[in-house]
Amino acid sequence: MLSYPIDQLPDAGHTLEIAPGVCWVRMKLPFALDHINLWLLDDGDALTVIDCGYGQDDTRAAWTAIFAADPRPVRRVIVTHHHPDHLGLATWLAARDGATIHMTQGEFLAAHAIWHQLPGYCVPDMVAQFRRHGLDAARLEALGARGNAYRRGVPELPGTFSRLFAGSELQIGGHNWRVIVGHGHAPEHASLHCAELGILISGDMLLPRISTNISVYAATPDDDPLGWFIDSLRALCTLPEYTLVLPSHGKPFKGIRVRVDQLIEHHRERCGALLNACSTPSSAGDLLGTLFPRELDTHQVMFAMGEAIAHLNHLERQGALSREVDASGLVRFTTCR
Repeated sequence: MLSYPIDQLPDAGHTLEIAPGVCWVRMKLPFALDHINLWLLDDGDALTVIDCGYGQDDTRAAWTAIFAADPRPVRRVIVTHHHPDHLGLATWLAARDGATIHMTQGEFLAAHAIWHQLPGYCVPDMVAQFRRHGLDAARLEALGARGNAYRRGVPELPGTFSRLFAGSELQIGGHNWRVIVGHGHAPEHASLHCAELGILISGDMLLPRISTNISVYAATPDDDPLGWFIDSLRALCTLPEYTLVLPSHGKPFKGIRVRVDQLIEHHRERCGALLNACSTPSSAGDLLGTLFPRELDTHQVMFAMGEAIAHLNHLERQGALSREVDASGLVRFTTCR
């Protein structure tokens, strides 16, 4: 079973210390997933921020209140990955005291590709990808009409950064934090493990109650991010079972192996449902209701299509499905017999 050793939630604009020198910050998000957990680490005469929150006034106000209570300068801003709720205010936070921004190169480049709408990462290419995979015209139009929503959550991009690698070690407040790179949810997601404190700051790689989104970019249409994600989850099982996991969404928890097993089983069940549905040729658009049997808003449709394609690609890579492309370019998958 998972255990949740911390009952209290931090109030808006306040921190909650959950281990020596490790404070929990909780910020609002303007989505169905309505919050993100951020982390503020004691670094002696300074502070280190891990993840930054979505670029909106509520988040700026909450950070301003936190820094009013602790006026030490921010020395480092560490970003686990490029998604707007994590990277959003990194540039704003770093500018406060001239802090350095630390992230992996894959996440830095992905952020720039989406923000600048480069080929394979722009809205028209995403819409074209989803059209090939059978999404209906009304939802394609709604996605196109949103424009570059990424910029709304990330108002400014860092122009420079300090590069993190798998196995990089950071000394923060007298403690050693090791970078663990995971794949599937983002190109080069950085989690942070402190063996001395028994803590893993997992970002979005390991969440206690929801499953992390796994999507295929238009730039790499045949990738298998689900396979990479499962491999990354299994690698986390080498950490001690007593490790306290600090996730980006939900409460801190213990029980890494239990949660990894649950997530792998969840994706196995999804793959099984797709195999059954693909007894007749089906596109990802046809299968949205199989994976997500509820009403989806436009934001959720984007993630749902990416996830459907990821599962279908994974099954094709395993030899369980075959791909058919008709004369119009529509992609369908069929169970291999």
